[in-house]
Amino acid sequence: MTEYARVYGGSLYDLAAEEQLTEVIKEEMTAVRDIFRENPDYIKLLSEPSIKKEERTKLIEEALGDKVQRYLVSFIKILCEKSILNEYEGCTDEYTKRYNRDHNIAEAVVTSAVKLNDEQLSALKLKLEQKTGRQISINNKVDAGVLAGLKVEIDGKQLDGTVQGRMSEISKKINETIM
Repeated sequence: MTEYARVYGGSLYDLAAEEQLTEVIKEEMTAVRDIFRENPDYIKLLSEPSIKKEERTKLIEEALGDKVQRYLVSFIKILCEKSILNEYEGCTDEYTKRYNRDHNIAEAVVTSAVKLNDEQLSALKLKLEQKTGRQISINNKVDAGVLAGLKVEIDGKQLDGTVQGRMSEISKKINETIM
C-alpha cells in the first residue's frame, strides 16, 4: 500500500467517523471499487491527461453524484484532480483496515478447492469468532490446487488444513530424510 493510499484513505475514514458515516461509506467504497475493477477502461478514461480535469470530474459527478455519499464523490474527484485515481483501491483497503480495527473485526481469507456454501461459511465464521474473540469477515477464494480442505489466513497467521499443504509437509520431510 502506498503512502497516498494510507493518507487519503485514512483521512476519508476520519471524516466519515466524525460524520458517523463509516459503515455507509465503507459499503459504497467497496461497491465503487468493484465497479472500477469490472470497468478498468473507465479508470483509464478518468486518468487520461488529454481530457481536461473539469471534464473528468464532471463524468464522476454524472456517474456517482446521486448514488453515493457526497463525501465519497468529492473524495473520488480529489483523487482524479490530483491524478492519483489509480490509488483508489489502496484507499479502500486502508479505509477498511481502519474500520475493521475500530469495530474489532478480523478479515479471514479462506482458500478452498470449491466455493463454500452459506452454511459452511457461517459455521466457519462462528468457529473463528469463538477462537479469536473478534467478529470475522470471510473472503472465500477458490483454488482447485488445494485439492481438499481449507487454508485460513487471519491476522498474519496461516492455518493450512489442505491436502496440498499436507503433501508439501510430507515431501519436505522426505527430502530432509534423504539429505
